[in-house]
Amino acid sequence: MIAFLRGRLDDKQPQRVVVDVGGVGYDVAVPLSTFYLLGDEGSDVALRIYTHVREDQLALFGFLTASEQLVFERLLGVSGIGPKLALGVLSGIEPVELVGALERGDVARLTRIPGVGKKTAERMVLELRDRLLKELGPGAGVVAAVGDQGQRDDLVSALINLGYDRRAVDRVVGTQAQEWSTRPFEQQLRAALKTLSRA
Repeated sequence: MIAFLRGRLDDKQPQRVVVDVGGVGYDVAVPLSTFYLLGDEGSDVALRIYTHVREDQLALFGFLTASEQLVFERLLGVSGIGPKLALGVLSGIEPVELVGALERGDVARLTRIPGVGKKTAERMVLELRDRLLKELGPGAGVVAAVGDQGQRDDLVSALINLGYDRRAVDRVVGTQAQEWSTRPFEQQLRAALKTLSRA
């Protein structure tokens, strides 16, 4: 089983990347939360890997954080959720928000994730609420706030790597730092992307 890949990012598409490891290209499916934080093609990359094996297929799923991988693997344990839908869930909601929705039994929020119907959402709440709260806690996936200079630099770097102008990035991150200060990094990034796309 492949558990980890470190190499060069050869190709980068939403929800799919190719990692060149010693001249061998590994096709890896990734959630959007991981995709947004990856560097440009040609940059170094390190991904945690979940290897999914079926009779006719071997598929690799990659994650930047341990919490993303843990949530993915727990989702696979829910009846009716396969790897494709589990990846879609992670692309539609951050781990910290998912844990919050499960804790509240917020079926309405879960059904806003593409591909998740009411019955699947109810099964997620029933089967995952206690388990994920125990394993990840209510603060799952939360990292230092934008006010932390190191995390602010990471946010700026991620946005520049996505092709945005440095001055525009500095302006958006600087003016929104206080408002975003309690949000997980993934939410900060998405909020910044939304603001920059309107500029």
